[in-house]
Order: sequence, then structure tokens, then C-alpha cells
Amino acid sequence: MNLTKTHLATFIGTALLLCASACAADAPVNPQQPWLDTRLTPDQRAALALKAMTQDEKFQLIRTEFGDTNNGHPMPAGALGSAGYQPALTRLGLPALQESDAGLGVAKPLSSGATALPSGLATAASFDPALAYAGGAMIAREAHRRGFNIMLAGGADLVRDPRNGRNFEYAGEDPLLTGLIVGNAIAGIQSEHLVSTVKHYALNDLETARNTLSADISRSAARESDLLAFEIAIDTGHPGSVMCSYNRLNTVYTCEDDWLLNTVLKHDWHYPGFVMSDWGAVHSAAKAALAGLDQESAGETFDNQVYFDRPLRAAVASGQVPQSRIDDMARRILRSLFADGVIDHPARPAPIHFAADRKVARQAEEAGAVLLRNHGALLPLAASQSVAVIGGHADKGVLTGGGSSAVQSPEGNAVPGLPPSAWPGPRIYQPSAPLAAIARHAHGKVVYADGSDIATAARLAAQSAVAVVFVEQWAAESFDSPTMRLPGNQDALVAAVARANPHTVVVLENNGPVALPWLDQVGAVLEAWYPGAAGGDAIARLLYGDVAPAGRLPVSWPRDETQLPRPQIPGAGLAAIGLPPHGQPDQRVNYDIEGADVGYRWYQRKGIAPLFPFGYGLGYTHFAYSDFTVHTAHGRVEASFTVSNRGARRGVDVPQLYATLPGSGEVRRLAGWCRVDLAPGQSAHLHVVADPRLLTRFDEAHQRWLRPAGRYVLQLGHSATDFQGEGAVTLPKAEWPADAAPHGAAQSCLASRG
Repeated sequence: MNLTKTHLATFIGTALLLCASACAADAPVNPQQPWLDTRLTPDQRAALALKAMTQDEKFQLIRTEFGDTNNGHPMPAGALGSAGYQPALTRLGLPALQESDAGLGVAKPLSSGATALPSGLATAASFDPALAYAGGAMIAREAHRRGFNIMLAGGADLVRDPRNGRNFEYAGEDPLLTGLIVGNAIAGIQSEHLVSTVKHYALNDLETARNTLSADISRSAARESDLLAFEIAIDTGHPGSVMCSYNRLNTVYTCEDDWLLNTVLKHDWHYPGFVMSDWGAVHSAAKAALAGLDQESAGETFDNQVYFDRPLRAAVASGQVPQSRIDDMARRILRSLFADGVIDHPARPAPIHFAADRKVARQAEEAGAVLLRNHGALLPLAASQSVAVIGGHADKGVLTGGGSSAVQSPEGNAVPGLPPSAWPGPRIYQPSAPLAAIARHAHGKVVYADGSDIATAARLAAQSAVAVVFVEQWAAESFDSPTMRLPGNQDALVAAVARANPHTVVVLENNGPVALPWLDQVGAVLEAWYPGAAGGDAIARLLYGDVAPAGRLPVSWPRDETQLPRPQIPGAGLAAIGLPPHGQPDQRVNYDIEGADVGYRWYQRKGIAPLFPFGYGLGYTHFAYSDFTVHTAHGRVEASFTVSNRGARRGVDVPQLYATLPGSGEVRRLAGWCRVDLAPGQSAHLHVVADPRLLTRFDEAHQRWLRPAGRYVLQLGHSATDFQGEGAVTLPKAEWPADAAPHGAAQSCLASRG
């Protein structure tokens, strides 16, 4: 991991915050409001503010209202038209809480527009924590300059199924990659004086029946998979809030789960912030409060009643809930507001530099697009070639995911009016047209067909040197896709164009892995994900070699649904976009089928070869590894090796370190990686520290993390299945209590260039 940039950005942000605090400390402090003294710690300030609060003020703090109009509910006075709102506590000098969706940009109000990052999977595919930090900081700056001080960001649920409607919000199937990418995005957001959440805690890995579905999994497997991703994200980014999810975990609603919230989060992980509910995820007052929920979100609109008002007051009056619990709820919220700078750096309207922010989004897409196929070196394209551009509304813009994460450009929706018009729509396109960007690169003739007439599209392809076909798959929260197939006639379109012109490039704009029945018929495939505000420009720059594709798959790409742990999702679909649900949704999903072995670990365990493995990605050059050695130093497992660019073009490589624990058979785990940019003929000598959290198992019976004694095999790979180096170390048994788990290395990748 190239963490030096992250550390530098974090250092600069911390230095600026300290400077601002020091300057503020020179100002006189109102003795009636000592909690506004910036010389005090967040805990001290929270304690002082809490001591001054009335019971009514505490109860105001532990719930928010919906910040927009909804089903007859008017927008609260003072709200900005977004996800959540809490009026200011003026007597205490505390600002209103203005909560904005979501992790890919400022999603509301749609009328204002904002800069959309590429999907979370695109950022994860970069394997670049510094890029995640920069993206988080960018969207937070826009949010802060719109008046928001809380962002509902930080999606850390693992991708257990490619059909899940919210995969585009998340960071893949691996807990280490997810934790570090999401954690750095959170750190970037909070560097701009906003609170970020991490969500949806936990095992919210399907959308079908999400409000009642029980995710069933052993506690040890949960600790080693989804919960490990959250633990690493929290340890990395220190989010001010954790959002508990809609679903149940082993039959218990997560916002009422004492083990999940109190035992794991607050006790074992020593989490000092507050737990807010998802919108409509609260089902009780006393039970939820005692289980660790600190704030009810928009209960007047989305819950059956506002539980954290009269019902909770009655529970306190009866002694069912102690007053100390109410105080703890308020104190945790106050602490995060002080710790993240919300109080000292109020959010106020200010100009937004959209051109600079689009560049951040473009760089994220360029780093995260994955080249899946490039037969005969069809890419990069030559400017002299004539090009037929086909399908995907490429003449207008690029697709985004839907629901609460849908971000609209300040210039509006490039393709308005597509279904669904109601939630989780509207379907939004960023006005960054690939067709125009390709035309700017090409000296030859460029023609366009929308793809609705397959014969016309094939005829244009046959008359051009190259055909570039854009295919798309819209996804959103609240529904899953029933299949991995592309919707409509897009597979037939690609097949017909490929028959007409074998020099066909397919660009995917999608939620995640889809079936590719025409893969062997086309020359190249570029996975662009949802490519963000500057997606058209980024795609053209990648196709023409202005930049080389550098992304690596953060998810395994199955051949079809039969390779998945659960081939069907009963009840999945959305009739409004032509995906009618079939059958009744299940109320329980068995995640113990794969347990902690999510994604590539499942395929290894079952001996299944996916279409593309985790970590896979091509470029316009090739890299070789040599001199691989493994050793232990200061209690750490370290690998050293040399990476050489053996091609004729500059490129980025992501050498990946995998560890196989004693007794785990062929199931290996990603334990670390580097991201290195090399010129032709250049080499770099790299050192990677294996993350100690990935060298342990959770022993539920004894509530401990256990590193078993024995031989640990370390492999250096281009992906989870392609290795060019192997070594082993023998480690003694070691154990840590559940509340003192080993932490990751401070710096896991060091490089020296040759």
C-alpha cells in the first residue's frame, strides 16, 4: 500500500486543525460555555456540555428529523432539504446538525448538484488509500460549503453477492482492502470538519427484504469477515458515528443487538463515538437504547413512531432505562461533534470549485477502471482509426447508481425521464459524454448509434476500424438484480457488433460483475463501473492511452450464478425497470455457507475457477517479480521483492501479498500490497508487512484472537490465483483478548527505485 501520501495528507490536515485550534485558543472563552474552550480534549468538552444540558436538550440531541419533505411531512424550518436535521441548541452554542447523503458526493438536494465520485468499487479497484482519502476530502469540502456537517458515508459491508443493489457503494469482498479504503475515505471526509459515519453495521449484504431479513452467521465468522472490515475501517478513519443497519443479525435487529453494539463495537473495539440508526431501522425504545443505539434518525417519517422521545422518556421515568444511559448517548454525540471539528469550524455556504473537484473524480476513475481483456493489444486505440460508438447513452453522459447515493451534476441529469420516476430513482446520468471525449481524441471519423436498432449498429461497426460498445446496468438500494445478465438486448447488441467487426471494445458501466457471454468474441473489455462526474473524459483517456488502466478487481468475477454460494435470491427484482420479482423473499439468509471465506476465499475453498479472480487487471505494459524473500522482524512478517516494468510503456502495478495460515488448506488471505508506478525498464525494490490481523483467527469459545503455531506460507501475486513468488515462516502461537486485537502495521509498503 502506498500510504506515504495518506500519512502526509493526514499530517497536513492535523497540522491545520491544530493551528486553527491554537488561534481560537487566543480568543476569550465565555465562562458560561467552558465546553467551547478548544484547549480542552473532546472528552472534557463533551463532559462540560453534558453537565450544562437540560433533559429536554439531551432528548433533542438523541434524535434527528428528516431534513426534507416526505409523504406529507413538511421540511423542518432550518433544514437544507437533505437526509437528516436537528435544530441548533443555541443556548449551548451548538449548531444545527445537517446530515447529507452519501459516500459518493452530496446527494441532496438534487436541484443544487454536486461532483459525483466514481462508485466505491472503482475507488477500491485502485488499491490506493491516498486516492480514497482525496475523494473523501473532496466530497466533504462540497458538503461543508453547502452547510452540511455530517455525511452518511463509509459503506463497509462486504460484497457477498454480485447482484446486491448497493455493491457500488461498497469497497469489495476483502476485509483488509475494504477496511483500508473505506477508513481512508472517512479520514478524508473528517479532515474537512464533518462527522462521517461508517455503515451499514452490519452484514447488510443484500437489499431484498432488507428491513426484516436475518443474516445468519456464526459470530467467529462474522468477526473474521464483515466485522473485521468495519474494525479496520474504524481503526483507520475514526468515524464519528456508526450507522446500524436495517437487517437482523441472527434474528436480532442490528439496532437492538447488544452483542453487536455494546460488546463488539463499544467494548472490544473501544469505540468512543455514537451509533445512529438507519432511516426506518428503529423498532423499540428501551431495548434499542440499552443495546447501544445512541440516536434515532428521522423517526417521525420512517419509524412506526418516534421511539427516542415519549416512549424512551417513559422508560427512564419507570427505571427501565437508567438516566446514565441517556447521558452516555448525549455525551457520545457531543464528543464526536467536538472531535471532528463540527463545533469549531461551522459549515457555511461558500463557493465550490467544481472544475478542480471534477479532476479528483476523473483521477479516481482512471486509477480504478479495470482492463479485463485486450486481445491482440487492441487498446490503446490509435487516433487515426475511425470509430463507431454504440449504446449506453454515450452521446449524453455516464450512468450513476441510484437511491440515496445518487449524485446529480450541477448541470443536471443528462438523460432525464428514464424509469423509475419514484424511489429509488430517478436514474441519473452525469453529463460527461464519452462520444464527445472520443471525438476529441480521434482524427478519424467518429459515428454514433444508440443501439436500439441492432442491425444499424452492426452496419456502422462494419464500416469503422473499431467499434466501442457501451453497455450498462442500473442498480440502487432497496432491490437486488435477480440475475447476472445485462438488462434488455445488450448482450445481443454486443454479439452482433462483434460479428460485424472483431475489433470491438466493450465498456461496462455497472454495479459489479455481470455475465459476459460474448467475452471471447470481442477484442477488449474495460470495466468502468459507475465512472463519476468526469467519466466520459476518463474513459476516452484510458482508451487512447493518455493514462494506462491501473485498476485491479476488488471482487471476484464469477462465470454465472451457479458459482455463487447462493445461486438464487428469492424475490429479487424491481418491476419498474423490467426486473419483476419472482417468488416471495426469504426472511433468513445463510451466510455460514461461506462464513468468513467471502469471494476469492470461497472459490479457493471449493476449487472453483471464476471468470476473473480477485486482484486481476491488465494494463498496457507487463511487470515481472523477482528476488522474493520472507522473514520476521520485530514480531512482524515481512516480504521483500523486486518489481520490474518489462514493457515499452509506463504503467502502474499492484503486487499483492497473500498468506495461508496453518491448517487452512488452499484458502489464502490478502495480507498486504503495494501500488507502484514505473517507467519502461524501471524497477523498484519493495517491502510489504503482512497485516497481523490477517494472520489470526477468532476463537469465539475463549473470546480471543488466536495466531496458531506453525508454518505460514506467503505468496506474491498478480491476483489471487496468479503467483510469482513463494516463501514461508514458522510462527509461535500467540493470542490476544477480544478487546485487544492486534493492529495493522503503521506503514505496510516501502519502496526504493532502481
